Amino acid sequence: MNEWVPKTKLGRAVKEGKFRSIDEVLATGKPILEHQIVDYLLPNLKTEVIEVRTTQRVTDSGRKISYRVVAVVGDENGHIGYGLGKSNEFATAREKAINRAKRNIMKVIGGCGSWECKCEFDHSLPHKVSAKVSATSVELMPAPRGVGLVANDNVKAILRLAGVKDVWSKVRGSVKNRYSLVQAVFEALKSVEGEKA
Repeated sequence: MNEWVPKTKLGRAVKEGKFRSIDEVLATGKPILEHQIVDYLLPNLKTEVIEVRTTQRVTDSGRKISYRVVAVVGDENGHIGYGLGKSNEFATAREKAINRAKRNIMKVIGGCGSWECKCEFDHSLPHKVSAKVSATSVELMPAPRGVGLVANDNVKAILRLAGVKDVWSKVRGSVKNRYSLVQAVFEALKSVEGEKA
């Protein structure tokens, strides 16, 4: 593996040790243009491929297949990102999706907003949040400790990577479009960030 040579001012600052955590980088509000910044500050990032779609085009030289991959990355401790990658090869599309997910990383604020629990641990969300993207709407509600993630498999995978342990969820509309579903979950989690800030 080649050593990372930063190309941006933020990347150089990270490599010089001016930022000790990803939270300090996110607090600057500057866009992360190099996925290596996240690799450097969050080495234990986990990846989940949510969707792989193939499309075929018929050309003069025969059929050409292209891949569309939706990936989510997270450290299971409040940091998560998603990305979309397209390519004629699956491995390239997957790599693009993962790198884009790293550049889109955000902080998820945890809490305990359940009236049944009211503990001091950040095992759930501070309050109910919802979001709608295209024809897909998602609602996430705080749950007491021990309930687990009451959600469909894709929403469960995203919340697990974010470090959320207990949530009730409702998904309405087009569930088959997984990219819209991923975007809706992220918009809902972003609204937690906005309202608690």
